[in-house]
Amino acid sequence: WTPTKMWRRLGVAMCAAPPVAMSKGSMMDRGSIERVNPSTLPTTAHFGFSQVTVAPAGARLVHVAGQYGADARGDLAATYAEQVELAFGNLLRALEAVGAGPEDVVKITILSVDHDAEKQRLVSSWRKRTWPAGTQPASTLIPVPRLAVDGMVFEIDAVAVATAPSP
Repeated sequence: WTPTKMWRRLGVAMCAAPPVAMSKGSMMDRGSIERVNPSTLPTTAHFGFSQVTVAPAGARLVHVAGQYGADARGDLAATYAEQVELAFGNLLRALEAVGAGPEDVVKITILSVDHDAEKQRLVSSWRKRTWPAGTQPASTLIPVPRLAVDGMVFEIDAVAVATAPSP
C-alpha cells in the first residue's frame, strides 16, 4: 500500500511536479515530491497552493519556524505588504541555511491579522511568485486577531523535505 496507489484506486488525478531547475544547494529531484489536486476538491492553483503534497520515503523533514516581516535586526516593517515581502524573504533565507529551496517545501501555514480579500490577493500573489505551478505546497491560512509581537501582522512557517544533510 502507498498513498499513490490509494489515490489511483480512488480515481484521483495525480500531479507530480516535473523536474525544474534546482536552486543552489537544493536537495532533491522535484519529481519525487507528489503534489495532488483531487478533482473531488476545490481548485486551488489560482491561490498558489496544492491540496495535498506527499514527501518521498526516506526524506528528512525540515521544519521552519514562523517567519515574520522583520529585518535581521528584528525591526518590523510598517505595512502589511512590506511585512509579507520580508516574511517570504526570511522563509527563503531560512530554507537556504539548510541547503533547501522553495521547491523543497511541502506545507506552509500562514497567520494573517485582520485578514480580508485585499490581503488574500496579496498573499496569493506571493505564494504563486514563490511556488510556480507544479511546485506549490499544501497551505493553510488562518486569520487571527493578533500575533506574538505588537505590530506583527503576518507570519509564515514551512515544512520541507530533504534527502541530503545540511551544508
